[in-house]
Amino acid sequence: MPQPDPLALLLAGTYPDPETGEPLKASARAIAIEPTLAGTEADRVAALNIGRRFAVVADVNTQVALGDRVVRALAGQSIVLHDGVVADEETIARVAAAVEPSVEAIVAVGSGTINDICKMVALGRNCPQIVFATAPSMNGYTSVSASLTERGFKRSVRAITPTAAFFDLRVLAAAPPRLIRAGLGDSVARPTAQADWLLSHLLLDRPYREAPFAMLAGDETALLDGAAALLRGDLDAMRALTRTLVLSGFGMTLVGGSFPASQGEHLLSHYVELMAPSVPHTFHGEQIGVASLAMARLQDRILTLDAPRLHPTRITRDQVLAHFGPSQGETCWQELEQKLITPALADDINTRLAARWPQIRDRIARITLGEVRMAAALRAAAAPSTPEELGWPPALVDRASGHARMMRNRYTFLDFAGDLA
Repeated sequence: MPQPDPLALLLAGTYPDPETGEPLKASARAIAIEPTLAGTEADRVAALNIGRRFAVVADVNTQVALGDRVVRALAGQSIVLHDGVVADEETIARVAAAVEPSVEAIVAVGSGTINDICKMVALGRNCPQIVFATAPSMNGYTSVSASLTERGFKRSVRAITPTAAFFDLRVLAAAPPRLIRAGLGDSVARPTAQADWLLSHLLLDRPYREAPFAMLAGDETALLDGAAALLRGDLDAMRALTRTLVLSGFGMTLVGGSFPASQGEHLLSHYVELMAPSVPHTFHGEQIGVASLAMARLQDRILTLDAPRLHPTRITRDQVLAHFGPSQGETCWQELEQKLITPALADDINTRLAARWPQIRDRIARITLGEVRMAAALRAAAAPSTPEELGWPPALVDRASGHARMMRNRYTFLDFAGDLA
């Protein structure tokens, strides 16, 4: 018997929370994932009743891929940004200033950066936003967060979830192969992010939810098993990737943050982007795929330990400032300071580990996939799976493993490994 579709249940407001049974509802009103949307764009938007005057925002590449079609269908104002644009305060202000006063909704045509910019512009104008995706490159389409760059740091900020998101599978299949591989890399992070988040819950009693991961279970196997078909234009494989990205975004929205999809692997990626800007350009999802394998190796190793014990965190403010520099170092210290393991907390955690480590280890191990399974999916799609394929020197990865934990107040296996006695 076919299993109920979690995406349909979320849109209907009847998805049962696996922990409480409470019905969960997606914050978006409409999601379309179809072989083609050609000729239906205007009708789909009109059904939302969000107005009749739209600003359609794209970059020079996404304008060609889909933007021209959407502008014609909606008879909207067209705003085209240059290639390589960054989601920062300056760009957001510039786009907001370009939007005509009569505009009633913002339409993003693109993927990560365009979507983040449009989320923030719509938030500032207090108007709806919708998105027509052009690449299956990231899981932020349906999330409540936007990823912004500020003084070299990437940070997630609260935005608004798009009212609707539309995915033309033929357009997505025609995206540059590296963007398709990036979406797979972002999706491969699920087990490492879940293991990190669960660890912080089991050791520090931080909040944790099962729902974001339960929603993904039905599509994850199909995605990983069909990874090789993604680059052959197979629409079933593309549908599995797209659904995974959409449901991952909804999972983040349900818990009010990026916790289910952004943990230690993202810290490793952010560290490299901040501290080694001269390394060859790679897409975020490509980095996340490689960083997820690094986290999986670390998690696999720690989960083989018989009786781990922690010592108090020995990192000082002066050490953080010396490593990152005065300005960025102060920001990092403010994040790290919130999760320092004090002597009293180390005693509490060690008592917990002594009494419950086998149960903690087994519970985390059940939700991991292991490096071998994850790497196989990436390699099947010819996606990067080693630091060298990204142009990352081994010494840089070693530095990231030791220092990335300082960049954000999220307790991960990077912290656990760093404080092992």
